[in-house]
Amino acid sequence: MADISPIDVQKALKGAEYPASRDDLVSLAQNNGADDTLVQKLGDAPADRFDGPNEVQKAVFDNS
Repeated sequence: MADISPIDVQKALKGAEYPASRDDLVSLAQNNGADDTLVQKLGDAPADRFDGPNEVQKAVFDNS
C-alpha cells in the first residue's frame, strides 16, 4: 500500500476500545489484517496511549 487513508486506519482499528495503549492498537491492527505500513506507523506513534480514534489518526498522519 503506497498511501494510507483514514478509512484504512478505521478498518484496522475496528473493535478498539478507548482509551487504548499503542501496543494494544498495534496488536488489534495486526489481528484485523492491517497493512504492514500501517502497523509500522502505529508502532512508531509518539504517544503511548490514545483516548480516541481522532488521536490515532493524528498520530498516524502527522508521523508520516
